[in-house]
Amino acid sequence: MKAFEIKNRHHHLKENVIYFFLILAAAVSILTTFGVLFSILFEAIEFFQMRSFWYFITGTEWSPGVDDSRFGALPIFAGTFIITFIAMAVAIPIGLGSAIFMSEYANPKLRGVLKPLLEILAGIPTVVYGFFAAITVAPFIVDFFSWFGVEASFNSALASGVVMGIMIIPIISSLSDDAIQAVPDSQRKAALGLGLTMSETIQSIVLPSALPGIISASLLGLSKALGETMIVVMAAGLRPNLSFNILEDMTTVTVRIVDALVGDHEFNSPDTLSAFALGLMLFFVTLILNVVSVALIRRFKEKYKINAL
Repeated sequence: MKAFEIKNRHHHLKENVIYFFLILAAAVSILTTFGVLFSILFEAIEFFQMRSFWYFITGTEWSPGVDDSRFGALPIFAGTFIITFIAMAVAIPIGLGSAIFMSEYANPKLRGVLKPLLEILAGIPTVVYGFFAAITVAPFIVDFFSWFGVEASFNSALASGVVMGIMIIPIISSLSDDAIQAVPDSQRKAALGLGLTMSETIQSIVLPSALPGIISASLLGLSKALGETMIVVMAAGLRPNLSFNILEDMTTVTVRIVDALVGDHEFNSPDTLSAFALGLMLFFVTLILNVVSVALIRRFKEKYKINAL
């Protein structure tokens, strides 16, 4: 009896230690998020004490480093969203299509070859993608549109967005493939037994069931696109340009942050502090996207549970 009590106390102690470390891990994750926020918040507030917040979010001219410096971030955020939209328009169809093929159509041997080859793209440094965009994709776009009499810049949002989308494909493909694989095989067999074709089964059963995972994969790809710098610098340029013409040069928030922090200005100058203001806005944009995606994921999970009953 005494040996049993000692053993029981030992198990309780072990459980408490594990519980403590799990709580610590969760606390570190949460505190890191707040640490990131506060590291940019106070510097951003100092910037907004020097410059108008309203002009920052609505102004159309970004010209730091001059006598009449202006910090209108609208062209920067417009360029960010346009390039990110192009990247996601490339990455989601190709990534999801490759995930469906590997999960539903490819045999195990072919899947075992294709998935590692696809994931090799995830290990390529972004600067290499930047070279590919500047040397190969951008000249191709210029030559292609010149055939139709349309002038395109060698630094363009289209070249940057296309290559960024190629970079994101492995993320969306791999995670979507895992989500599709997690759908119970019994649901596929039941749908096929009721007379649905393979494509109808994928459309009506597999994809709705895997949709929360697909949304999570797309969100991760979106976050990576929003934070990309090297491809934009080498393929889209540094000029804040408020234009919806994807054949012109544009820039993004992360590029301007790097440009502001590596300059020779004093740290407490508006030129340098503008990087923290841009970072704060990007933080809130990412936060809003995360909240929306979590709401969508919960909605589809609840819908799937109801349909499964």
